[in-house]
Parts: sequence; C-alpha cells; structure tokens
Amino acid sequence: MSAARPPEGARTAAAGEGRSMRARRAWAAACMPALLGLGAAQAQEPALSYEAARVYVLDRSDALAAAQAGVQAKDLQAEGLKRLGGPVLSLGGTAYAYNLSLGLYLSALNQRVEQLEQRFPPLLQGMLAGLPALPSSYTLRRRDEGANASVSALWPIYMGGAADAARGVVQAQGDEARADAQQAGLEAEAQLAQRYFGAQLARRAADLRARAAETVAQHDQAAQKMLAAGVISRVERLQALAASEDARRQAAKAEDDAQLAATALARSLRMQGAVRPATPLFVLSQPIEPLDFFVEQALARHPGLAKVAAKKQQAEQLHAGEEALRRPHLVAFGTRELRSGSADWVAGLSLRWTLYDAVNRDALAAASLKQVEQAQHTGAQARTDIALLVERHWRAVENARRHFLALQSGEDLALEMQRLRVAGLREGTSTTLDLIDAETNLAKVRTERAQAANDYVQALAQLLGSAGLSERLPDYIARADIRLDTP
Repeated sequence: MSAARPPEGARTAAAGEGRSMRARRAWAAACMPALLGLGAAQAQEPALSYEAARVYVLDRSDALAAAQAGVQAKDLQAEGLKRLGGPVLSLGGTAYAYNLSLGLYLSALNQRVEQLEQRFPPLLQGMLAGLPALPSSYTLRRRDEGANASVSALWPIYMGGAADAARGVVQAQGDEARADAQQAGLEAEAQLAQRYFGAQLARRAADLRARAAETVAQHDQAAQKMLAAGVISRVERLQALAASEDARRQAAKAEDDAQLAATALARSLRMQGAVRPATPLFVLSQPIEPLDFFVEQALARHPGLAKVAAKKQQAEQLHAGEEALRRPHLVAFGTRELRSGSADWVAGLSLRWTLYDAVNRDALAAASLKQVEQAQHTGAQARTDIALLVERHWRAVENARRHFLALQSGEDLALEMQRLRVAGLREGTSTTLDLIDAETNLAKVRTERAQAANDYVQALAQLLGSAGLSERLPDYIARADIRLDTP
C-alpha cells in the first residue's frame, strides 16, 4: 500500500522553504572565513615597550634637561660661595712712563733784580754788572719710567653671619631647583603614560573597528548574493549596505585617531615617524596598596613640599642676612710693596658698626619674618591639598578597577550573542542584520572595556605621580594579572 502524497500546495511551500534554507546555508558558508579569522594583518609601526619609552623620555626631554641645567647652575653657585667670608689675597702692579714740559717766565724776576741792584753800594753794583742777566723765559723738561708691585691681604674676621646667610640662600635655591627638576620628571612621566597608553587604546580601538568593518563587509557581500537569489528583500540588502558603510567610516576614523596618537607619542620621545606601543593596557584585579600608604609616601616625597621647604629656608636665610647687617663688621687688612730694601707696608684692623641708617632695618626684619610665616602656612596648605589629591586619585583607581571588572559580563554577553547569531545564521534562524548588529556591538563593548582599562592606567599613573612614585609604574605593569593584548 503506497503512502499518501501531500497536497500540491504543501509540496510547493516545502520546496520553496528548502530552497530558502539552502540559500541561507550557502550564504553562511560564504561568510565563515570572516567569522573564523581575518585577512592579512596590516603593517605595524616599530613597537616600543613602556620601559624603553620611559628611558627615551628621561634621556631626551627638553624640560628635564632645562631643569637639570638649573640644578647644576645652583650647585656651581654653591661651590663658588663655599669659602665666602675667608681671606682674600691679591697682587697688584703698576708700570709707568712720563714726559713733563714746564715753561717758566722770568721777566718779572729780572725787573726785581734790577731794582735790588740799584740799592746796593757802587762797589757791589760794579761786581754784579759783570754777571749775565737771566733769560726772559725757561722751559723745564723731565721724563722718567718705572714700575712697582704690591701684595694685599683682606680677612673678614667677623661679618655678623652675612657669609653664612648668603651660602644658605644659595643652598636653599639649589634645593628648590632640585624640587623643580623632580616635578618636571613627574610631569614628563605622567605625560608619557597618558600618551603611551592613550596610543595603545587608540590602536586597539582601530584594530577592533577594522576587524568589525571587514567582517561586516563580507556579510554585506553575502547579502548581495542572497538578494540575487531572492532570499532577502531589497530593504534588508540596503540595511546591510548602510551598516557596512557605517562600519567602514568608523574604522577609518579610528585608524586616523590611532595614527595621530602614535605620532604624538613619537614627538614626546623625540623619534621620527609613528611609534606602536608594545606594552598592553593592564588592570590589577585586586586592590592596590591602601590609601594611607600613598598619603604617607606623598608627604615624604612630593616635590611640591620640598619646594615649599626650600622657600621657607630661603626666607629664614634672608632674615639672617638682614640681622647680620645690624652687627659690627671687623676686617683685617695689610699691604706691602714688593721690592728689595726699605719697602713700604701697612697693616691694621677696620671696624664698622652702623649706628643709624636711613633704611628702616626693623621693618625689613619684620618683612623677612613674615615671609617665613608665609612659607609655613603655604607648607601646611600644601600638605592638606596633596593628601586630598592623593585620595582623589586613589579612589579613581579603585572606581576604574571596579568599572572594568563590571564590564566583563557585558563583553561575555556580547560575545555569546555573536556566537548565537553565527550559529543562527548557519541554521537559518538569524538574519544578516542580526549578525551585523552582534558584530558591531561586540566591537563597541570591547572598545568600552579597553577605555575602562585605560582609565585605570591613567588614574594609577596620576596616583603614583601625586605620591612621588612615578618610577614605580613598571612594577605595577609587571604585577598586572589582566592584560588587553591584541584583540
């Protein structure tokens, strides 16, 4: 007995459904290369680790070089004033030559002699008459040359502490220059972390967008084939095309951003061309050291506090210098000619004590004490501000860590949705637009998580900088148990 045949309409519908299913499976097979992998990898710029970039910055930064030059200048000044207030020995010498011409007019003298001769006795007048008369004028000429030398000594025995105050001011200025150099180093490392990991984030976002654009483009090509086979409508085909164009535009923009970030990083490193960071974004899944640790380090190491302390020291030394001007000054001196025989010499003591001055010394001393007081209040305020700054950055690190970990579930969901859409498309239960949306959403979620990782790194770099620990960022990189390697 033969089996009953289905109605003709049912057979036609079943045949159409079979053709549609075969077309969808053929489309899925065409898209599988895009789902399983990408094409050839794009050429990359020279890779550079964060540790190597840090060495480049510390070696080539103009700001650091300028700050170090300032420190060296102050150190040389301190070395130059090291013996200020000690004895001074000097040698002096003179070489000379001269030519003198002096004209003497004797007419008046001759007249006076004649008048005197008339008063002499006749006998004496006869005797004088035989003598020649003086000339009416006479020119006296004299020329000579010679040299002399002398040695002089000056020894400030007591200057009221002025020399110590001057040395103290220069030393405090050197401490301030060192604090400025340390601050310049912290700022250079903070800028490096910002640009280095910012470039890493931009490159990761560009790679994710590029992969998504390539996958969506292959989906778009498959949609074109499905439209030709009559499996999908023209509206679905246009939607796939629009999604492909949008993905391509976003990928191009992300690539431009990545190139610009790489160029900015290269400029910071004084390197030609773009640089690709090799150290990935990272996160420590466990909390870092407690807040008290960083506050304690900041109060002990922050260059801002060192600069305030140097300012206070300068004010104190200036006050000491003002007080030194009130005290008597005693100086020993001596000079001797350098020649054999009976040489001239002089030696003695010089005492100077200003009893009255038109300058109001009391007001100047009070002003210098106010500068000391100002530095004290500035230091207290700086300690409060730095502690608050450290706490703000510490909390930012912790918030960024929790945010990053919370995004894991979103990425897992997006990845699972993408897998379901791939499987659904293979089985004919999902559409092209469903898979495109899943691919785009996965790239978006992964980019957001990379942004969260960069927020963590930047907050950590700022925390270490505010605590004076910027050089320890490589230690945290080594400790990181989560790394966002190439997607």
